[in-house]
Amino acid sequence: MFRLKPLKRLVSLWGHAHARTRDVRRTSRVRTAAAAGDPGPDQTQTGLEQDWSRINLGQNHTAADQDQDQPGSGPGLDRDRDHDEAGSSAVCCCCCALIGCQRSCDLSVLVLRKPGVSKLPEPYPKDLDLVWDLKVRPGFRIKLDFSHFQLEPSYLCEYDYVKVEADSEVLGLFCGSESTDTESVPGSSSIVSPSNSLSVSFRSDYSDEAKFSGFRAHYSAQDIDECLDQSDEELLCDHFCHNFIGGFYCSCRHGYRLHPDNRTCAVQCSDLVFRQRSGSFSSPDYPGSYPKSSDCRYQIQVQSGLRIRLDFGPVFDVEDHPEAECPYDFVKVQAAPVSLVRSGGSVAPGSVQTESSSVTILFHSDNSGENQGWKCMPRPQAPPNALLTPVQSEYSFPDHVLVSCQSGHRIQKDGLFLEHVQMDCLADGSWSSSAPECQEINCGPPVSVPEAHVVFLNSNSSSVFGSRVRYECENQTHTNTTTSEFVCGADGKWTNPETGSDLPPPCHTQTGCGLSLSLPSLVKRIVGGRTADRGMFPWQVLIRVQDRTRIPEQDWFGSGSLLSEVWVLTAAHVVTSKRRDGSVVPVQPQDVQVFLGVHSSSQTQQAQQRIVGSVVLHPDFQPQNYNNDIALLRLSGAAQLSDVVRPVCLPPIRSQWDSPLPSPLSLGVVAGWGVSSSDSAPSDRLQYVKLPVVAPEECAQSYASRSEAYNVSAPNMFCAGFRSGGGDTCLGDSGGGFVSRGRSQGRGQGRWEVLGSCPGADRRTAALRGSTGFIQESSTL
Repeated sequence: MFRLKPLKRLVSLWGHAHARTRDVRRTSRVRTAAAAGDPGPDQTQTGLEQDWSRINLGQNHTAADQDQDQPGSGPGLDRDRDHDEAGSSAVCCCCCALIGCQRSCDLSVLVLRKPGVSKLPEPYPKDLDLVWDLKVRPGFRIKLDFSHFQLEPSYLCEYDYVKVEADSEVLGLFCGSESTDTESVPGSSSIVSPSNSLSVSFRSDYSDEAKFSGFRAHYSAQDIDECLDQSDEELLCDHFCHNFIGGFYCSCRHGYRLHPDNRTCAVQCSDLVFRQRSGSFSSPDYPGSYPKSSDCRYQIQVQSGLRIRLDFGPVFDVEDHPEAECPYDFVKVQAAPVSLVRSGGSVAPGSVQTESSSVTILFHSDNSGENQGWKCMPRPQAPPNALLTPVQSEYSFPDHVLVSCQSGHRIQKDGLFLEHVQMDCLADGSWSSSAPECQEINCGPPVSVPEAHVVFLNSNSSSVFGSRVRYECENQTHTNTTTSEFVCGADGKWTNPETGSDLPPPCHTQTGCGLSLSLPSLVKRIVGGRTADRGMFPWQVLIRVQDRTRIPEQDWFGSGSLLSEVWVLTAAHVVTSKRRDGSVVPVQPQDVQVFLGVHSSSQTQQAQQRIVGSVVLHPDFQPQNYNNDIALLRLSGAAQLSDVVRPVCLPPIRSQWDSPLPSPLSLGVVAGWGVSSSDSAPSDRLQYVKLPVVAPEECAQSYASRSEAYNVSAPNMFCAGFRSGGGDTCLGDSGGGFVSRGRSQGRGQGRWEVLGSCPGADRRTAALRGSTGFIQESSTL
C-alpha cells in the first residue's frame, strides 16, 4: 500500500485598501505557522496547528463563524467576515492549517461591503506597517508566489513596498506594477526560503499619487531534498543519501559504519595485525580519499630479536595545518614505549628505523577534508649491530641464516661470547630460535694508576667500544713518558693505539726531572776532561757488580741513569756475565748495588745505597755486537729525591714517521767515573764531556775496518765523538746515559732527556729508538 505525499500548505496573502483612517499608521504582526507532514492513516487533524489573527481598520467587529455547509465554504477554508450597517469595512487575516484542503487557503487583508455590493478590491490604506512571519516544520522550506501586485511606484521603493526576508537576508524588495531600472516586481518568479522560515513585510506611506489595489501572495511548504542540495557540505552524506518528507538519512558501504554524527562513514580499521615478512598496507581506500572520522590502528610484528624498518611511499597526503603540528589528521608511529613519528602534510616521512620487533601505527582523520592518504612497506631488519648471512627478502624451509655482530659488538648466549649463531627456518614457518642480541663491547673501568687519574675523552664518560681515555698525573711535577691515551678495543681491553700495549703508563715521580743545580760548561772530553760540580748530573748513579757465581769472584763498576724512585737505566753488558761455554746470563740481582747522589767514587758511604730487586734485559740484546745494549734495574727500595738525586726525563715515544733522535751533529753529554789510561785507576770525581752525534754513514765507515763483531751499526744505535779521537768515553763509564736538552712539548728548555746508554770504550751508543716502549712497559711490572 502506497501513501501519497500529502498536499503541502497553500496560503494566500491578499492586501487591499480602504479609503478611511488616513491619518493614523497601524502596525500589526501576524504570526502564521503552517504544519507540514503526513499524519498517517490513524491520525486525525486535531494535532495540527491552526492560528489566525485579525487586524481591524476602523471599528472592531466580532467575527461570526460560518456554517460548514454555507456556499463558499469547504474543508480547509476558514474565512471571517465583519459587517456594520453603515457599510464599514474590516481587514481579516486567516491561516488555514488543515491538511488536504481542496482550495487555496489564504492569509489575506479583506475589505468587505454590504451584501449586494461589488467585492472588487479597493485601494489599500495609508500608513500601514504589516509583517507576516511564516514558519514550517524543519525539513521543509517556504515557496512564495504573487498572483497580483500593484503598489505605488517610487525610486528604489522608498515609499510603499513589500519586502521578503529570510535568515537576516533580504530576498526581495518590490514596488510599483512593473520592473524598471529602479523598481522591481515579483512577477511570475517564485521566492524560495533557504530554511523553514520566511518574513513578509508590507509598508505604505502617508499619501498616494493614485489608487493602487495592493498585492496577493500564496505560500506553500515544500519538502527539501537534502540529497540534491549541494550548498551545505555539512549536510552531505559520505556514501549514500536517502530523502524522505521532512528530512533525510545517510547510509554507508559494506565494511564501513555510520559515525555518531549520522553523516560520516568511518571505516573499521582497529587492531589490524601484520606478521608477514614482506608486503604493504595503506590508509583506507588508498589511493582514493581516505574516510573521515576514523581511527585506525595497525600492528606489525616480526620474529623476536629482529627490528622493523618502515618505508613510506612517495605519495603522502594527510590533511595538515601550516601553523600547527597535525591538528586535524595524522600518522603516528609507536615503538613502545617511544613515539617515533607524528606526521601530516604532503611530505612523506621516508624510512623510519625502529629498534623493536613490534610497531604500532595510529592513523586519525577528522570529519572533513578530501586527502589521498599514504602507503607503508614494513621491512624486517637484522638485530641492532648484527649481520645476516645470507641476506634474502624471504626465507623458507629448510633455509638457515648465520647471525654475527658488527665490529665492537659480540653475541652473548648462556654466559658465553660467540662469533655467530645459526638460525634455521622450520617447516611450520617459524625460526628455530629467536635472533640473538649483539651487545656492545664494554671494557669496564680503566685500570687505576698510582699518582694518576683517568680523563674520559668522550662526553658521556662511557667505557664501551671506541671510547677513549687519557691518564693524567695528579702532580704537575709527575710525568708520563709514553702516550697516555687508551682506546676500548674489540677484544674488550683498553689498549694504547700506538704501542699496542694494554698496560697503562705509570706516573714517575720525576720532581723536576731533567733539571740540575747548574748546567755543565760543555768544553772538554772525559779523558783529561772537566770535573762536574756536585748536583750537576743528579740522575747519574754508580753501579757495583760482585759476581759471586764465578771462581774467583769478580767485581766491576758501571754507570746508570735514574728514571724514577725505583728504576735505573744502564747498559745490558754491565749486569751480565759470560760463561765458559760462551753464553751470557744476567747476574743475580742481589749481586748488584746502586749508589745514588755520588760525586766522589771514594765516598760512597755518604751516598744513598740500594740493593737491586730485579734485572730486566732488553729481549733483543745481542752481546756480541752490543745491539739493544739496554737493561733496567728495579731498586729494592725507593730513592729519596733531593737536589743531588733526581731522575732524568725519558723522550716521548715517536712514530715511524718522526725523524730519529738524536739527529746528526746535535750535541749531547756523557758523564762517568772513567779512567785516563788503561792502567790507571778510576777517576775519583764525576767527569763529563760534550760529544757530537756522528752521521750514520760516517759511523759505518769508521767501524768497517774493525773485526766482524764491531762491524755492525744497527738502526737503533748511533755514534758520538770526534774524528781525531780522544773524545770517547772510557772503561768504567759503561752504562752511563747520553743526555741532551729536551725540546718535547710540555717541557721547558733546559730539561735533560736520556737518548741512549753508552757501552764504555766505544764511540757507539745504544739509542733508545724503539726502546722507550720497552722501558715504559718494563717499569710497570
